[in-house]
Amino acid sequence: MTEHRIYTTPFARLYPMYVQKAERKGRTKDEVDRITCWLTGYSPAQLAAAAEGQGDVRAFFDGAPAFHPHAALITGLVCGVRVENVEDPLMRRIRYLDKLVDELAKGKSMEKILR
Repeated sequence: MTEHRIYTTPFARLYPMYVQKAERKGRTKDEVDRITCWLTGYSPAQLAAAAEGQGDVRAFFDGAPAFHPHAALITGLVCGVRVENVEDPLMRRIRYLDKLVDELAKGKSMEKILR
């Protein structure tokens, strides 16, 4: 079975899409950064380096310093797929971040997003 192409997509290409999605709905890059750092354990400086670097999505999530222990509480649909039912651990982590950015764009408060 071939690997999903998102895994080899540069994180520097994906990250601006998260920011654009949030900004279109009146949210900020700082909020996207806060969510991403909360989920992955990256510091803001590490996140900025990853957003400008050459690493792919796999390397970004595999290199996460401390994936948040409450990430398993993130549930719901992303692109018609239940996040909690995704079997591939890497894809599940990607979907967790997708879901959090979706919630941000839909206007949820940061307190509710950061479970």
